Amino acid sequence: MPTIMVSISGIRGIIGDGLDPQVIVKYVSAYADFIKKGKIVIGRDARVTGEMVKNVTIGTLLAKGFEVIDIGIVPTPTVQYTVKTLQADGGIAITASHNPNEWNALKLLNRTGQFMTPEENVELQEILINSSANIYKPWNEIGRLVEDNSALKKHMNDVLKLKYIDVEKIKARKFKVVADCVNGAGVYVIPELLRKLGCEVVELNCEKTGIFPRLPEPLPENLTETMAVVKREKADLGIVVDPDVDRLVLITDKGEAFGEENTITSMVKFILSKEKGNAAVNLSTTRAVDDVANEYDCKVYRSSVGEANVVKKMKEVNAIIGGEGSGGVILPELHYGRDAMVGIVLILQLLTERNISISELKAEIPAYYISKKKIELKDVNPDTIIEKMLKVYAKEKVNNEDGLKIDFPDHWVHFRKSNTEPIIRIVTESKSQEEANSLSEKYFNEIKELVK
Repeated sequence: MPTIMVSISGIRGIIGDGLDPQVIVKYVSAYADFIKKGKIVIGRDARVTGEMVKNVTIGTLLAKGFEVIDIGIVPTPTVQYTVKTLQADGGIAITASHNPNEWNALKLLNRTGQFMTPEENVELQEILINSSANIYKPWNEIGRLVEDNSALKKHMNDVLKLKYIDVEKIKARKFKVVADCVNGAGVYVIPELLRKLGCEVVELNCEKTGIFPRLPEPLPENLTETMAVVKREKADLGIVVDPDVDRLVLITDKGEAFGEENTITSMVKFILSKEKGNAAVNLSTTRAVDDVANEYDCKVYRSSVGEANVVKKMKEVNAIIGGEGSGGVILPELHYGRDAMVGIVLILQLLTERNISISELKAEIPAYYISKKKIELKDVNPDTIIEKMLKVYAKEKVNNEDGLKIDFPDHWVHFRKSNTEPIIRIVTESKSQEEANSLSEKYFNEIKELVK
């Protein structure tokens, strides 16, 4: 059965099995009615269906009377940054992120270059429901298309100019780096960025084919070849990005996973060591972030899962650093969006200043271990189960902004329902992997009992 997944950031689906030109026109037209008028930035990742989706998207926006700025194959954060720097009225990143080759998606941005807020998303959904027919401009009022091939270079150069970064010092360290871009948009910028930082770059999966040679989500089980290459090449580290370059995954000099949760923890520690301020992460991000913030008498605030929610919280508390445990780093100094390029320059600066290896850095980070499970619910409302769990644990430290998170002195657990399938996700963190797995199993069995 064809499926379109609708989320706060936009829509995604399988090309030819749900995400077809008619669906694209429908959503882009509603988005145009939401924006009303002006200038829209369009960029896409490298996947082979991107050109088709881009052409349908641009055609629809032109028919609605918009000026469209096509910035080509670029990371999602480049679309976000370009909306901000051009002071455009909106933007669309055409990418299904870490989904396999057959998927594509529209990520919808507001005039600040961020993913639409929950409130804006509600407004867009109302437009979708209430618009009986799309209204397009007459021949003499259609929009115009402008191609801008400079956006990616500007974004990269501005990353290198961040106030925390000393390019010459990093160059002097002469890092050897394995760069795995999964043949995605990262191919067009990551090797060049690393060379500008004086790195010797070993390119892996850096072909401009748009065909992912492995499962594109940068999880350790999908990166065995990359880890082996880092070890074989005696590289200082491995850098892996997902197809749209908003997530950064690191591999140590020993050919081991650095850990995505450790990425955001390291970034928070580095920035707070430079200046005091607040940090913001989501409810499912490691407790290690709180530990490193406490070292500098700084506070960590938590939001619902999702980049738009983290950004909203960052703005509320004026956070100077934020992100998610999936390897997403958000530095407001540049823009409010997860940006792997930002993460890359920060980690190289940190390693340079401390004159340590990335495996030594990993050994310093407070050790926590996360376990993830999911339970399928048949003919049961997930909200009902989460409400029952809330009653069971009402006397504990609970947060029910996004499902249910319970903080215990020695561990935490987060229960979240899926927006697209009848399941509850169970995320547990503790001080050992064995304990985290055991706790996940415990909560899984508790939910099974409640379902009975």
